[in-house]
Amino acid sequence: MMEFTDDQIERYSRHIILPEVGGSGQQKMLESKILLLGAGGLGSPAAYYLAAAGIGNLGIVDFDRVDLSNLQRQIIHSTERIGMLKTESAKKTIEALNPDVKVTLYNQKLDSSNIMELIDDYDYIIDGSDNFPTRYLVNDACVIKNKTLIHGSIYRFEGQVTVFKPGDGPCYRCLYPEPPPPGMAPNCQEGGVLGVLAGIIGNLQVVETLKLILGIGKTLVGKLLIYDALNTEFRKLNLRKDVACPVCSKNPTITELIDYEEFCGIKNSN
Repeated sequence: MMEFTDDQIERYSRHIILPEVGGSGQQKMLESKILLLGAGGLGSPAAYYLAAAGIGNLGIVDFDRVDLSNLQRQIIHSTERIGMLKTESAKKTIEALNPDVKVTLYNQKLDSSNIMELIDDYDYIIDGSDNFPTRYLVNDACVIKNKTLIHGSIYRFEGQVTVFKPGDGPCYRCLYPEPPPPGMAPNCQEGGVLGVLAGIIGNLQVVETLKLILGIGKTLVGKLLIYDALNTEFRKLNLRKDVACPVCSKNPTITELIDYEEFCGIKNSN
């Protein structure tokens, strides 16, 4: 086991005293590598709490800049950082919170030409995107690369969380084989979103990630957790693997990555 410094023992003391975590669990977190796709509504709370927990290696992918309208929910940014790259803003906040975390920035747009290389070195992928082309691209890449994907989404007053683990449960295409046509699924910019909902769903993604790292509890593999903020209700649905899934079945019809920009519009971040 690694030698913790006195500062680390104090910083992570509330983790270390948990029998389910302990020193060995904290060591796993410090050695883990998490790639966060997006530093927006879901990515902001996720990055904050991953850093607070002591995730030692955190990659952040985003090409957008901080806008005033982001600050209602994207809590990792601040007013004085309007116009700054979201990745750079997120890194400043993370480093101020926890210097143990090594932050690697990818100021680029995800597409089929770069995603395989980006996810290759990471243990888990957290999807904080809010558009269908990216969701399908990320899902397919994670299936091909055998990477566990922690998925979240928010819209108006409702959010969803699940875990897609290749070989153990369904993937995103098992639920939705093809993306919807343009205009059929409005994003948060068009339909609005309760700002705090991003914090709830983003942090649930972190909870699932930490459980996976530590090997504790029951994860949301094969389950979809739906949160209705207006009625304060959680529902958990069982998900089935599609034996004819075009990407994760025994005989997939999709074996190469697809960029869907021409089929459905890319939206702004949550």
